[in-house]
Amino acid sequence: MLSVTRRLFLAGTAISLVTLPKIAIADTPKRGGVLRMSLDQAASVIHPMLARVNPEYLVTELLYSNLTRLKPDMTVEPDLAISWEPNETRTEWTFKLRPGVTFHDGSPLTSEDVIASINAILDPKTASPGRTNVGPIKEVAAIDPLTVKFTLSGAYADLPVALTYLNARIVPAKVIASDLASLSTTANGTGPFKLVSYEPDRKIVVERNAAYYDPTRPYLDRVELLIYPDRTAEASAMISGEIDLLLTTTPGEYERLVKASGVKALRTPSGQFLNINLGCDQKPFNDVRVRQALALAVDREATVGFVAGGYGTPGNDTPLNSAYHFYKNIPTKKPDVAKAKQLLAEAGYPSGIDLTLIASDRPATRTQLGVAVREMAAAAGFRINVQTMPHATYLDQVWKKGNFYVGFYNMQPTADAIFNLLYTSNATWNETRWNNSAFDAVINAARVETDEAKRSALYAKAQEMMNAEVPTVISAFFDLLAAQRSYVEGYTLHPRGSVFRLDLVSLGAGAPKRG
Repeated sequence: MLSVTRRLFLAGTAISLVTLPKIAIADTPKRGGVLRMSLDQAASVIHPMLARVNPEYLVTELLYSNLTRLKPDMTVEPDLAISWEPNETRTEWTFKLRPGVTFHDGSPLTSEDVIASINAILDPKTASPGRTNVGPIKEVAAIDPLTVKFTLSGAYADLPVALTYLNARIVPAKVIASDLASLSTTANGTGPFKLVSYEPDRKIVVERNAAYYDPTRPYLDRVELLIYPDRTAEASAMISGEIDLLLTTTPGEYERLVKASGVKALRTPSGQFLNINLGCDQKPFNDVRVRQALALAVDREATVGFVAGGYGTPGNDTPLNSAYHFYKNIPTKKPDVAKAKQLLAEAGYPSGIDLTLIASDRPATRTQLGVAVREMAAAAGFRINVQTMPHATYLDQVWKKGNFYVGFYNMQPTADAIFNLLYTSNATWNETRWNNSAFDAVINAARVETDEAKRSALYAKAQEMMNAEVPTVISAFFDLLAAQRSYVEGYTLHPRGSVFRLDLVSLGAGAPKRG
């Protein structure tokens, strides 16, 4: 998978990839039609560098492009870049841009747009989550109007993968120079669709970009994204044919959709997880024994059943599972109430401890996990009050600020990406404030190591450190669940959970006619 692509590129071979992805031309999809897709929450942000949740990633993917793109097998393929090549030390990467690409306003894509976009993502003032996830980029420079050279602060084998990151969309340099904030309400990308209307809480409409770089795609004339905050109503809309494609659903609704006529239920394993974030810089979680006690109070197999409805796998307090390259198979922790009580007593809580666990109402599984942990941990002396709040309030008041709350994350493209998003001291979303310099050193060493075996050993060490010190409790990974009407063709449920490729989707026989 990743290693195959990596070996190809690390061989220093400039791979010409001017042909389009085979998947787009294997058959002859029918052109035209309107696809209605449901989202379970509003896409409150359409600024491509600031998007945070899957509905927002979907909208920005429709409107913009990256240099590279992540395939369902987690390898990379060309998007705006048609080829890339490292120097011998992997400290410089040269990308060739696709010729003839234009933004939605008709202006041509050039190296300057790539340079401005990457610099804006790296600028702390932009506050982009992608800042620490697009690789150790020191400088981006133009070799010519269609060739860009990335100079890195150290060797980095994953740069082509890192540039698939969800906030690394390419926008016009002139927009960045004049009014970058305007992208919060308008759009000017090179993506397969153009923005028609934007009502974040109700409906978002995009139409086919006739000037898209691949003249065969997209196949759809228009996509309508409809917001359905109620999961039952959303599934009913799918069953009735009101919508054609459902982004994600719960295990309970999934089982109803499996039995529905004219509906194809979709499922794929993923590195998506829920976790319990522990504020490691504040009492009581600044004591590792309290964190370890909570981890030993959780029954991970039961969590998969209770929270994931059986559609998932147990977690082990690291963000990697078997879906990731460099996953380390550490024996899964088993519930040990006696040991948990002992650790809690040693930490100064012989009579137990009272805590309030915050959970957003989106997705609903956050509260389910909170309730499950409350019940499981009670025997060890944890008296947990679970408080659920609206997702918008959670984002404003708790996310990255709280001391004890439930998080939710998609699979990331690489091990380096997930560690640097959440768990290194300078991580963009360092919610646990673990700040472990030894862990940082291991991650930094892994990202510049080019020997596969040595790199694997470093990531194994990182997982062992997290498993032992428990900055977060990760007790379950989720399979992704979705659904489509049977006439929808070309859609693949991506394990990343945040890659959608509606440019490959078409409508077959039986699809409704819509104006």
